Amino acid sequence: MKAIALTHYLPSDHPHCFIEANLPDPTPGPRDLLVKVTATSINPVDTKVRAPKAKVEASPRVLGWDAVGEVVAVGSEVSLFKAGDRVWYAGDISRPGSNSALQLVDERIAALAPTSLTDLEAAALPLTAITAWETLFERIGLRRESTGKLLIIGGAGGVGSIAIQLARQLTNMEVIATASRPESREWCLAMGAHQVVSHHKLQAELTALGITQLDAIFCTNATEQHWDAMASLIRPFGHICTIAESSEPWDLSLLKSKSATFSQEFMFTRSLFQTPDMIEQHKLLGQVASLIDQGVLKSTLTRTLSELTPVTLAQAHAEVEAGRMVGKLVIDMSRFAN
Repeated sequence: MKAIALTHYLPSDHPHCFIEANLPDPTPGPRDLLVKVTATSINPVDTKVRAPKAKVEASPRVLGWDAVGEVVAVGSEVSLFKAGDRVWYAGDISRPGSNSALQLVDERIAALAPTSLTDLEAAALPLTAITAWETLFERIGLRRESTGKLLIIGGAGGVGSIAIQLARQLTNMEVIATASRPESREWCLAMGAHQVVSHHKLQAELTALGITQLDAIFCTNATEQHWDAMASLIRPFGHICTIAESSEPWDLSLLKSKSATFSQEFMFTRSLFQTPDMIEQHKLLGQVASLIDQGVLKSTLTRTLSELTPVTLAQAHAEVEAGRMVGKLVIDMSRFAN
């Protein structure tokens, strides 16, 4: 099969950052779906995995952790899907990704794609929806009846965009997002944020709104940059959750006097460790698809590339690395021949 892959970990502006590869067609394991990929999107995890380092792959490595496509074959123990089903998923970081004509995915982390969205619109959502859902409802523990103030740091990014929608539509929390540019502020409001403040003047702008403490904080980027402010703003017994790594240690002692909770979210944990509850991601994506088809949630697609090539994939990585994305970038793979 055809794939866009890497053997060396190079900067996105390097002419050989990605290469075209012809790889053997994958064979489904017992619980695998073999999917013909029709659209894929780019996430920060793609750029972090590809970040320059000395490692060299013995065989081409395929990245990509968001996909929509058609099931063309199923494993011997598959019970949730059949050939011809249109599915969406974020996949498994330990397996070959979606920058290829065909991909294997465990049925327990895939779901039927929303019928009201195009492949491109749907491909913007799986990874970010899983991340936001697990953070809000599993890590922080929000419920429909939850009230109080929720701060989402990085509201205009892929995760922030769907997190705002989920919190606004499925809880009674007041949703406050951070954004620094006019276009990103408007985007956050369009996603459903009640208030938008600048992450550069976080405490000052919250104070101007009369907000001196927060019940929950979801940090989607630059945790170390915002750590002191988050520790100061979180209320006693509040909860801070982050998806962003840091090169510096976080001073958890700042949360001691408040008995505040700090947690981390990594949406690949279930598939990476084959946890007994892996199927929860199948259920989660099914719920998100239903909410989309009911008009409760909407796609966060803002940018489309018309084809997958080594050049367009490097371009997509560069755009995400620039840190100025609003919403999600999706690549059309409908003409990507096997």
